Amino acid sequence: MINRHGLICVGFCTAFAFCQNALAYDLPPVNLGFTSFVDGAPPPAGPGFYFTQYVQYYSSDKLEDGPPDHQVDALVGATQIFYQSDSPAVFGAKWGLDAILFYADFDVKPSDSPYLQENSSGIGDLLVGPYLQWDPIMGDNGPVFMQRVEFQVMIPTGKYSDQFELNPGSNVFSFDPYWAATVFLKPRWTLSWRLHYLWNAKNDDPSIRTRGAIQSARPDLAVDNVHAGQAVHLNFTSAFEVIPNRFRLGVNGYYLKQTTDTKVDGQKVSGRKEEVFAIGPGAVWHFSAATHLYLNLYFETSAENRPRGDRWNMRFVHHF
Repeated sequence: MINRHGLICVGFCTAFAFCQNALAYDLPPVNLGFTSFVDGAPPPAGPGFYFTQYVQYYSSDKLEDGPPDHQVDALVGATQIFYQSDSPAVFGAKWGLDAILFYADFDVKPSDSPYLQENSSGIGDLLVGPYLQWDPIMGDNGPVFMQRVEFQVMIPTGKYSDQFELNPGSNVFSFDPYWAATVFLKPRWTLSWRLHYLWNAKNDDPSIRTRGAIQSARPDLAVDNVHAGQAVHLNFTSAFEVIPNRFRLGVNGYYLKQTTDTKVDGQKVSGRKEEVFAIGPGAVWHFSAATHLYLNLYFETSAENRPRGDRWNMRFVHHF
């Protein structure tokens, strides 16, 4: 669903946490930077159907705790349809439902890397999420607090092969609920966040290079399945309304931390927990209450057991 001025509200997995590199990178794709300003707000154009198109480009020449001298580029798109009702559900909130389909294209250099191979381009996983959206809490000068909770599930419908470490699909069912909220520090100054907790099912068909790397370190494991650990991830933003009802400018960022060890064949394997932090500038242009365009840039400043790079994000939202 969208935010106060058309910011999408749908929980949205970023199509890129690189799934299983030969050394680590176990987590499935999650929302890192796809959603941003005024994220806790209800749709400004009212109830009904909304269309959102995401385009995100990611580039990394540093695979932290992984093989050296690799360049990874990824172009990810996602198409979202969500419905915001005008009917109360529970606890005073109104219900909604969204669905997002991902597609991705990867490019790895060197192309003959013995560690990391990409499954080219294709359709990614399907995300479906029922949600509860609360009306704004109002103060003397307008809204002061808005929030939403969503119960997202990621269904492994995407293109996947155990011959590759980078796949459009994750081959893993995941549950990734979140709480999004926006606080108005001043009538034109907002602080927003979206906090997720990620749980993953087992991958019963991990990549062949992942199996080989783990077996080299742990000959006692057959590597029939890999069960990625749980994680928390957070998108955060602060924006100022430069032109009333038209243009917001601010700072946006994200943080991910894997909280439990990955398990291989049911046994914990240490040294694979992922972590990353990023921050950068962003803006949103509100063409009207029904149409909005978001632009975000993120620079990853630290990472463990995953790529570190730069991320460019664009999101277009329209109310039918």
